[in-house]
Amino acid sequence: MDLQTRIGDVQRRCIEHGEALMTEEAAKTALVMPFIQALGYDVFNPAEVIPEFTADMGTKKGEKVDYAICREGGVAILIECKPSTIDLTINHAGQLYRYFSVTDARLAILTNGKMYKFYSDIDQTNRMDSEPFFELDMAAVKARDVRLLERFTKSGFDVDAIVQEAGALKLLRLIRQELTKELEAPSPEFAAVIAKRIHDGRMSAGLKENFARQISEAFNAIVRDQVNLRLSSALQATTEDEQEPESQAGDAEIVTTEEEIAGYRIVQAIAAKTVDPKRIVLRDAKSYAAILLDDNNRKTVARLHFNGASVKYFGTFSDKDETRHQVNGPEDIYKLADMIEARLVELKS
Repeated sequence: MDLQTRIGDVQRRCIEHGEALMTEEAAKTALVMPFIQALGYDVFNPAEVIPEFTADMGTKKGEKVDYAICREGGVAILIECKPSTIDLTINHAGQLYRYFSVTDARLAILTNGKMYKFYSDIDQTNRMDSEPFFELDMAAVKARDVRLLERFTKSGFDVDAIVQEAGALKLLRLIRQELTKELEAPSPEFAAVIAKRIHDGRMSAGLKENFARQISEAFNAIVRDQVNLRLSSALQATTEDEQEPESQAGDAEIVTTEEEIAGYRIVQAIAAKTVDPKRIVLRDAKSYAAILLDDNNRKTVARLHFNGASVKYFGTFSDKDETRHQVNGPEDIYKLADMIEARLVELKS
């Protein structure tokens, strides 16, 4: 079972049981331990995963971090858990801060089972950063999230690559923050850079103010154009023949979205109870993405109608009849697990 499927199974647990977990211990048992297992670590091997890890320092005695993942005899990742009913803030990371500086760990995770915040020491070696470099929301796991998680697995662990990636992610976040500020209210410095490229004369105060205003309007126009382009493409897709063959000469125009991939992975995770998940295949078309058993278009498990501008549907099957269920996003597929499992039993018989 690949990482995407294992994470999908944890995601299903989170959606089904998250609201019922009122204590920290419940969140640890039902959500965090399965997450650690999904990364390939044996939670019952104390040489690999140490629960209630203690490393006394200074006047602080008896404080514990919930889990320490070990590699080659040293602590590699520290994990601090909180109840799934609270929203995580940096105030919940006090123990991680203290333990980070007295262990070999360069990675730390703060979690409530639903949200995972990943920290490193990008700003200052051996001192945990105040901001996470990566946040994983189990209600909306994306393909790129799983690609990053691969580096945290037992088989793919590479602390240097993770820290390098963490630095790049932090830089990207900071750049986006600055660009967002310029988008909302262009600074005089930014306006001056643009003005110099298109205006040769002297810049009066009024002209600078006019440039700043026009830059803001130009930004907004670019965003509107991009949104309208995407909406037009989606509307065009929903008006096409729903029975369009899965394979056509125009396949080059088909783009499989992250939501479709997430939906496919969730179906794979559900199917793992009944069949080998490798037998579940995604075949995309212009108007829908088909999920097939054994890559056989006569064995349709489900369809993802996610191209609509405002409404998404998940299609389940009984014999040749399709029933469409309106969904808010891929995570709603878990609510239809019984129908997916019943379809797989039908296709196997």
